[in-house]
Amino acid sequence: MKLRFTKMQGLGNDFIVLDGVRERIALDPATVQRLGDRHFGIGFDQLLLVEPPADPRHDFRYRIFNASGEEVEHCGNGARCFLKFVRDVGLTDKTELAVETARGVIYPRLEANGEVTVDMGPPALLPAQVPFVAERDDIVHPLEVAGRVVGITVVSMGNPHAVQLVDDVDTDLVQTLGPLIERHPRFPHKVNAGFMQIVGRDEIRLRVYERGAGETLACGTGACAAVVAGIRRGLLDATVRVHTRGGGLIIAWAGPGTPVLMTGPAATVFEGTIVL
Repeated sequence: MKLRFTKMQGLGNDFIVLDGVRERIALDPATVQRLGDRHFGIGFDQLLLVEPPADPRHDFRYRIFNASGEEVEHCGNGARCFLKFVRDVGLTDKTELAVETARGVIYPRLEANGEVTVDMGPPALLPAQVPFVAERDDIVHPLEVAGRVVGITVVSMGNPHAVQLVDDVDTDLVQTLGPLIERHPRFPHKVNAGFMQIVGRDEIRLRVYERGAGETLACGTGACAAVVAGIRRGLLDATVRVHTRGGGLIIAWAGPGTPVLMTGPAATVFEGTIVL
């Protein structure tokens, strides 16, 4: 079987995108793992499968798989690449879409400068919604990891995040604590571990150890979660530039009950065919 794919990236967070509208594509974890292998396959952080919507009022549905083979709920950088892909391959000429995901409907919009803004929906802030095992709803929760206690703020952007403040993101904390937080027993579905350095009230630096993918050059939902966490802690203003290792995003959030807006670039790297 020959499988056509498009390799894309959003701030270095890389994807392959498959057209499941024009072709019928069946995926299982082993196939996703094979495709995601950077030595024997194509290599990616996530695979995006574009499909027709379940509800005709919407434009598309898309599914997201980590390189480990597991299907996940949401991907911010992937949402921007998704919009560019469906326009580039001629599936639509719209500049704003309603797209079904496992966590609900999102609304990516193409801006005049070529960047994409995504309405990521309101964040879920209660521990049970993340989910996170906690006795009460606090903005900062203590979490024991490797014999030390760190303070985390938990947020769900349709997928779970644990955000902690650090003095400097250029340390080995991401690689040492990240895997331990990702699979900590207080997160029943695992978690994306975010490490946030405050530069100013409108600027942060961020690294994220993603569940099922390891550290990526950028994490869109992680950037949203970090800004939400910083605003809830009274440390950030409503619009924040987030510096990741792959580049910058603009994240805006007006407060509880309102959607998080994410703006950033998306680019096609190459197209190809692989024999399965």
